[in-house]
Amino acid sequence: MTTAIKFGTSGWRAVVADEFTVANVRLAVAGIAAYVKTLPEPHRVLVGRDPRFLGESFVDLAARVLAGAGVTPIVIPEPAPTPAIAYAVRQLKTSGAINFTASHNPPEYNGIKYSTPDGAPALPEVTKKIEAATATLAASGVTVPQADPPAAGFQTADVKPDFLKRLAELVDLKAIAKSGIKVVYDPFWGSGRGYLSDLLREAGVVVETVHDFRDVLFGGHAPEPSDELLGAAKAKMREIGAHLCTATDGDADRFGIVDGDGTFIQPNYVIALLFDYLVETRGWRNGVAKSVATTNLVNVMAEFHKVPLYETPVGFKYIGALIDQDKIAIGGEESAGLTIRGHVPEKDGVIAGLLVAEMVATRGKSLGAMLEDMFAKVGSFYPVRENYHLTPEAKAAFTEKIKADPTELDGRKVTQVVRTDGLKLILEDGSWVCYRLSGTEPVVRAYTEARSLQDTETLRAVSKKFVLS
Repeated sequence: MTTAIKFGTSGWRAVVADEFTVANVRLAVAGIAAYVKTLPEPHRVLVGRDPRFLGESFVDLAARVLAGAGVTPIVIPEPAPTPAIAYAVRQLKTSGAINFTASHNPPEYNGIKYSTPDGAPALPEVTKKIEAATATLAASGVTVPQADPPAAGFQTADVKPDFLKRLAELVDLKAIAKSGIKVVYDPFWGSGRGYLSDLLREAGVVVETVHDFRDVLFGGHAPEPSDELLGAAKAKMREIGAHLCTATDGDADRFGIVDGDGTFIQPNYVIALLFDYLVETRGWRNGVAKSVATTNLVNVMAEFHKVPLYETPVGFKYIGALIDQDKIAIGGEESAGLTIRGHVPEKDGVIAGLLVAEMVATRGKSLGAMLEDMFAKVGSFYPVRENYHLTPEAKAAFTEKIKADPTELDGRKVTQVVRTDGLKLILEDGSWVCYRLSGTEPVVRAYTEARSLQDTETLRAVSKKFVLS
């Protein structure tokens, strides 16, 4: 039995043996192959994966389906970071890549991400065509053709060397090594293993790792570099006297950063700090991009540096397009994704960690001290994200409610309504709330950002009241 395959903001994801089945994988890959055949020749597609359960089997299946459709598969034998696969697409000039990954989702999930020939996540106009092709195939009842590999096996590619070489061109590794800082890296058992740590060690930096082996269960939880899951990394920091911890998720496209004193620095702040640092050290003034749900600290820093600001819907593909057009120095999302000018139009948790290490090394300050300096320049921002689980009826009612443009929020005047993605309400003092409905479950994502710590709890309560009342 097959089910409808829908691509979200970052590909199609589902629970293995539930919806993520061999039959559905065949269909999804066949749909991608059908789309690839509409592109200019030669039709060649990279096939990679993160270290999840059955990843090798799904890669082999995808290669056989591609070959059966007349598309040449190029198999990446080892687990590889999503950004490394994206870079290989550009270097090898393929028709894109199929990446078996569920990113930071729990271990029972797997997924397929299709990157287009520019190395960027497929935009909605592409994924709609793929979905239509899979639906047509499913309705036809035709067996998806597969081809056996040639005698010598499918063509393979090692994406690691060229990707590390590119990272070394974009990051000042000598400055990191010269500073003498010590770094802890937590790859969360994921495909980032051996990337950031190898590069820093080769440069002469002291690096210690945790969770640096394959575990398809990711320690029994989601491979997400969030504060509550970084306990082992923090313990290792204390053990070696590290100045910094950087972590990546299952496919190494997201980052997590811990300051030298053990404080988790939320991604919103990392993006703002790195934006400021890149303008300062690279002189890049072409612009900055952020999703609508990301801190407005980026907005005021754009004003401070007098560079253009691009506010996008949620979904890194929109930021990737601006990177491709060289309109921005850096683009980021509050969900821990960023990339920079001259790099891949895809989230890269590896380069995020390397750039933070460079920034700490060069400035000779902790991240907390840098953030205090930034607040002193442009004022403070305190962002929070929360999920509210609603009944389907309550979600339907809320969907209707946010179609209107509120003029006030619990007595506070709304000065601007932004509908780039969901509903964002800007209040008089510059604080804001943003609501986005999940497309897959009865959940409302509520983002708030107050201008003072004192107002944070008040604004969260106001935001919650608007959802539930």
